Amino acid sequence: MAKILCLETSTKVCSVCLAIDGRAEHISEFDSDGYSHAEKLSVLIAESMEKAGLAFDELDAVAVSKGPGSYTGLRIGVSAAKGFAFAGGIPLISVNSLRALAEQLPDEREEHLLMPMIDARRMEVYVAGFSGGGQTIFPTRAEIVEPESFPEMDGFERISIFGDGAEKCLDSLRTRGATFVAIKASASGMAAIAEKKFQAKDFEDTAYFEPYYLKDFVAGPKKK
Repeated sequence: MAKILCLETSTKVCSVCLAIDGRAEHISEFDSDGYSHAEKLSVLIAESMEKAGLAFDELDAVAVSKGPGSYTGLRIGVSAAKGFAFAGGIPLISVNSLRALAEQLPDEREEHLLMPMIDARRMEVYVAGFSGGGQTIFPTRAEIVEPESFPEMDGFERISIFGDGAEKCLDSLRTRGATFVAIKASASGMAAIAEKKFQAKDFEDTAYFEPYYLKDFVAGPKKK
């Protein structure tokens, strides 16, 4: 039975859970309008470990959301995950942030299109498409959302958009049949994926692993 510490920091939600044999347990999360991962992540990790009654040397692996998402959030999560992997001599597992989001909306119907979206500023989102049965309909990409976006939507009986980038896209996509579902990023969506990767020994090279930023970092205006 694998015990995997899962860290999700790709959005404004800072989320931690223990994946126990593929099930998300002992979830600790903090959601705010600002990015507070640097202050909150270590606290949430300690909370989850305490809830589980586990010591860090009992972990079998650490999993981290690899992106796409917030540049700063991803760096913080990956740095923490690498620290645990090095210190404990345990494997590092990476999970696509959008795939983890899709795991939170279970539906095995192939005619249901799941479109998790992470905000990428203005009307741009990071997005991927999956069928209810888990098949990849289109891979992760950055997209400026317009009414004619996503030709892959055609032919699906049901289309769900969700994640912190989805609500702003609803006006453009509702005429195409899209429905907004209020789901945010959570480490709970990583549990089953992390377990499968652990069993397959699908690990990252801890020394050289980098987040999947998808786009180059663009600094915002300096705060006064």
